[in-house]
Amino acid sequence: MLRGTGRDLKASIIIDDFGGGVGGVEEFLEGKVPITAAVMPFTPKSKEHAEWAHKNGFEVMVHLPMQPKKGKRSWLGPKPITVDLTPEEARKRVEQAIDNVPYAKGLNNHMGSLAVENEKIVREIVKVAKEKRLYIVDSGTSPKSKFPEIAKEFGVPLLKRDVFLDDISSEAHVKKQMARLAVLTEQTGKGIAIGHVGVSGRVCSAGVIHSMDDFKNRNIKIVPVSQLLSKEMYQKYLWPY
Repeated sequence: MLRGTGRDLKASIIIDDFGGGVGGVEEFLEGKVPITAAVMPFTPKSKEHAEWAHKNGFEVMVHLPMQPKKGKRSWLGPKPITVDLTPEEARKRVEQAIDNVPYAKGLNNHMGSLAVENEKIVREIVKVAKEKRLYIVDSGTSPKSKFPEIAKEFGVPLLKRDVFLDDISSEAHVKKQMARLAVLTEQTGKGIAIGHVGVSGRVCSAGVIHSMDDFKNRNIKIVPVSQLLSKEMYQKYLWPY
């Protein structure tokens, strides 16, 4: 337990699916918790939500739709990253997605349990991220993800999700998962949780907001994802924008 030792404890809360569903959007983007907003590209409100988040001081990411092993293709929206794409097609879609989400500093995968295991697809994503100077967060949808090895090969900053907040849609569960994030952060110095707007958005926002006193008492600071990178990596790779 590191509480009270004076160690700099930081955690990030990524909220996925901005650009689509409305539940929890205002609660997060007009709130005081410095979440990182992961915005789905090619949705009716992609640019609006990215600009809203940036205006209010929230870090923005691209929530890149990628093919899962199960589920409907329609869940991915337009122009998803699928394993039947050629490397050139995959690159083009990644570039288009980034262009569709203004102010993005990083990207993470939406679903993607199949696509993240495909080396040719992941290689194109990482190459574009390096060119655009974006960090990557592996959402952790597959233990066989190719992101770690390929990001290391290209020198792209990579972090991984530690906790899902709203895999069960109840405020009590979100608070329980926030407590897990706090313990993990105390143990390792940093942690990343992912929640969502949309169907469970207001449940997620309420659970996050009502956990802030606990994080304050534990001396854990909620920060944008980029602030979890080492100072050296931040200055070398991400600065200046």
